[in-house]
Amino acid sequence: MQVIDNIKAGLEHRIQSRPWLDHLVRAGERYQRQRGDYYAAGITYFTVLSLFPLLMVAFAVAGFALSGHPDVLTDLQNKVIENIPGSLGTQLNDLIDKAIRSRGTVGTLGLLVGVYTGLGWMANLRAALTEQWEQASPEGNWLLNKLSDLGALIGLGLAFVVSIGLSALASSTLGARLLIGFHLTDLPGARLMLVLTSTLLGFLASWAVFAWIIARLPREPVTLRSAARAAALAALVFEVFKYVASFYLQAVLSSPAGAAFGSIIGLMVFTYITYRILLFATAWAATASENEPEAEISPPGAAVIMPRMSSPGLSMGTGAAYFGAGALAALVLSVLRRR
Repeated sequence: MQVIDNIKAGLEHRIQSRPWLDHLVRAGERYQRQRGDYYAAGITYFTVLSLFPLLMVAFAVAGFALSGHPDVLTDLQNKVIENIPGSLGTQLNDLIDKAIRSRGTVGTLGLLVGVYTGLGWMANLRAALTEQWEQASPEGNWLLNKLSDLGALIGLGLAFVVSIGLSALASSTLGARLLIGFHLTDLPGARLMLVLTSTLLGFLASWAVFAWIIARLPREPVTLRSAARAAALAALVFEVFKYVASFYLQAVLSSPAGAAFGSIIGLMVFTYITYRILLFATAWAATASENEPEAEISPPGAAVIMPRMSSPGLSMGTGAAYFGAGALAALVLSVLRRR
């Protein structure tokens, strides 16, 4: 046991001597203690559940767009017949016609269900972030909480719009078109600059969304400085994860089973890992030195005052001698009186 204790003490000393490693260990402990994996799984479930009403809204929007452009609808139906001949192509065209006719109902229903599932998703996301900050979630009024979640959902949607705009600028297709349009394709290093610029813009897009989520979605306000630094870490890991996931999905979808189930499984795994990255970055921000609470020092015990009386210049031996002499004198006086 003594050897194990010495090894533990040595490891703790080495970890504490490196601030970045000590911070990493404390963030991992906070993430595990506050059930980060459990919350990431719950948010993933609500994310997948929210996709179906969003698809309904997308189909309704497509229905409105096709109804206003009959020529595009005719081209689409002709391509369906060309690529999927027989009864299956006819059935798909019938489904397209039904979707266009019921676009208003499908869109309204999808919007209502989407708001409901979106609020559930936002409530779970905010609860997970609040847990990582070890904040006490206030009960409050149910209606006010839902309105707050709705406002957070709208704000996150705007943050996603900014992120999508930066991602569009970062897309290699748009960059290649710009190079062709400005006749810069033959410029030395143009392709390399395009890759670096697109990577940087993609990083900025992820950083903007993560910073907004970490700083603004917890139930109690947190420091923006710590959230911005943690979001930079999350964005860096997320960009690396996206490249790895793209190669993995290409390998999985090449098989028949992957083609059938790979998309939904890949979506769930991608979402789950993304939320784990987000929650760990939140734990990193929460365990930063400026956010660590000061150690509570317990007050000292009550002071007990015991008065002591002593005669100046009189020691214990001297007092005992005086007491003995007095007792002897009293004894002698009592004997003389009796005689």
